[in-house]
Amino acid sequence: MGNATMVVMAAGIGSRFGEGVKQLKSVGPNGEILMEYALYDAIKAGFDKVVFVIRKDLEDYFNETIGNRLKDVVEFTYVFQEIEDIPEEYSDKAKERKKPWGTGQAIACCKNVINEPFVVINADDYYGEDAYKNAYEYLTGVQEKSCNDKLPICMVGFVLENTLSENGGVTRGVCELNDEGHLVGITETYKIMRDSDGIIRDREGVVLDEKAMVSMNLWGFTHDFFDILEKGFTDFLENLPEDINKAEYLLPTIVGTLVRNNKACVTVLPSDAKWFGITFPEDLQKVKDEIADTISKKYPSPLYK
Repeated sequence: MGNATMVVMAAGIGSRFGEGVKQLKSVGPNGEILMEYALYDAIKAGFDKVVFVIRKDLEDYFNETIGNRLKDVVEFTYVFQEIEDIPEEYSDKAKERKKPWGTGQAIACCKNVINEPFVVINADDYYGEDAYKNAYEYLTGVQEKSCNDKLPICMVGFVLENTLSENGGVTRGVCELNDEGHLVGITETYKIMRDSDGIIRDREGVVLDEKAMVSMNLWGFTHDFFDILEKGFTDFLENLPEDINKAEYLLPTIVGTLVRNNKACVTVLPSDAKWFGITFPEDLQKVKDEIADTISKKYPSPLYK
């Protein structure tokens, strides 16, 4: 049993990216995909098990693309996030749904394969090695953290201006912190981009502070979080809007509700790293350029020999 696990969320359809599975696009000189660099950094930091959350129809493709390279590197397993993977009494709702139910459902799928603290990442984001070092340090010492009776959670926070795409609007959880560095509020904010006047705005035209701390879905949880996820998912399904394809069971929203209800203590681990990732087709070349620039400085090539 590992002492800290890494969960990679890779079941998203990636509709904005267009054709192909964006998480499995080659970006490295030897065919490496973006998440392999995240895995390298996480393993180096101390994480010794990986859980990939994927769709069942991606399993063979995933094995061919990354599984065969990792089989001698780290223990890993797959869990499958499917539209119909919901409590039986709500099965009729799955017939109307066109995509999985969000990141909260993705993590709930992992309950039976994780018994230790774990970190959660997006498959198509590059976070930098310090993010994993800090998360691992928190998770392996979480019993020593003083959160009283609240659920201990950590979140690696990034500076908003370091997380934008040049090719379109992005979604970020904009955070509010207290003086102790704990999260007191998080707002899921959509279509954030820097306008031609140099100012960062969201889809409503609201001006955002470029130095604001934002979530990039890099969270650290203990096993107790699964019970909260399960109950919350039932409540979510019970209160779906008329257009159920607009509803998302999302980690930032779940954690934000816990914080507002004084049930979680979220320690924010700041990072000044520049994010890059694959959201739009035009992002792919940018990521390849960033990887090429970074490889000679910090990664072996090929990544896994």
